This record gives sequence, structure tokens and C-alpha cells, in this order.
Amino acid sequence: MTTPILYGHPFSSYTQKALIAFYEKDAPFDFRMLGPDQPETMAALTALWPLGKFPVLSDGPLTLVEASVIVEHVDRAHPGGEPLVPKHDPALEMRMLDRVFDNYVMTPTAKIVGDSLRPAEGKDPAGVAEAEATLETIYGWLDGRLAGREWATGGGFTLADCAAAPSLFYADWVYRIDGRYATLTSYRTRLLARPSVARVVEEARPYRAYFPLGAPDRD
Repeated sequence: MTTPILYGHPFSSYTQKALIAFYEKDAPFDFRMLGPDQPETMAALTALWPLGKFPVLSDGPLTLVEASVIVEHVDRAHPGGEPLVPKHDPALEMRMLDRVFDNYVMTPTAKIVGDSLRPAEGKDPAGVAEAEATLETIYGWLDGRLAGREWATGGGFTLADCAAAPSLFYADWVYRIDGRYATLTSYRTRLLARPSVARVVEEARPYRAYFPLGAPDRD
């Protein structure tokens, strides 16, 4: 039986999403870190997925892209303990929230980070303002949605929380969650205290100097 190979980088939010699943399930895997000093790793990745995006999971004859799908595969391959992808009614809400965190928290966050890397003549202030407005709106929506819940769906820790952890971690760095969103702030704090999440945060800590907007000291 082969050991799954996960290609990614520890500072990448979507790599963290996949890593959280492996750590939650205590599942064996081989991590191949991508970077300028590992050209052979990038060559292996692009041979599997020509777009070169990560994470990518190679598990025997199976190649999977997209972090949500990788989380589901890990959950199926290691069914012990609490499921990350439950099959009962909350599964629909779980999948919805997974997409909300990826598309309406992480995507505008990436927009703001990406704009900071552009030269002055290529800045997109209107796009940044739109991304910040999206974050402000979704913060308020999530604050109401998560009321009375420990984890995203109101049950156990799931795929939705795997998505939420890196998304809210970085989003708060680029557009601070306002203090009036106490429920959302508390949820983020619980996520960062979760052992699997705390582990990915620590593994990524050496790379904080590369964060273009400056990584805050509070996390």
C-alpha cells in the first residue's frame, strides 16, 4: 500500500485546509513542499496537474486537485473517529459553508494580498474596496449564522471548519474582523486552538516574513 503524497506549501491557505484533514484523522502522508529551491517537486506537480496549482494529492493511481475534494478523500480513506464529511442532513449546509469560506472569505482576501504585490501603476483600488466590502458583508453574515454553535454546522468539526480555519486566519490579517462580530471572533479563536489547526499555523510560522502586508504578532 502506497503512502499518499501531498504537494503544497505550509503557508498556503488551501494547503493548510488539506493538512488539517490529515492531522484530524492522524492519517499518514508524505508532504512535498513546493518552492524555488525544489524545482524537481514543481516538475512532479505539473506532471500531475499542468495548471501548477496546489494542493495536489497523489494516492496510488489517483490524483486529486482542489482542497475540498482532498479533505473528502482523506475522510473516506480514514473513516475512524468523527467524520469530516457527514452523510446526514447537515452535509448540505457543510458543503455550502465550505464554498462560502473559500469563495467569499479566502477569495477576497487573496485579492487584497495580490493587489499589494502589484506595481504602483497596476494597483486596483476599486477591486480592493470591493473585496473589503465583501469581507465586511460576509463577516456580518457569518456572525449571525454561527450564533450558538461551537463549529460551523452546529455539530462536530467538519470540512467546513477545515475551510474556515485558514480563510479566517488570513482574512483577519488583511481586513480585521470588527469587535462587534464577537461570535465570529470567538469562532476564529476556537479554530486556532484546535490541535490540527494550531499545528498548521506553527508549521507556517517560519514563512511569515514573506507575507507582503506584514504578518501581525497577535496570532
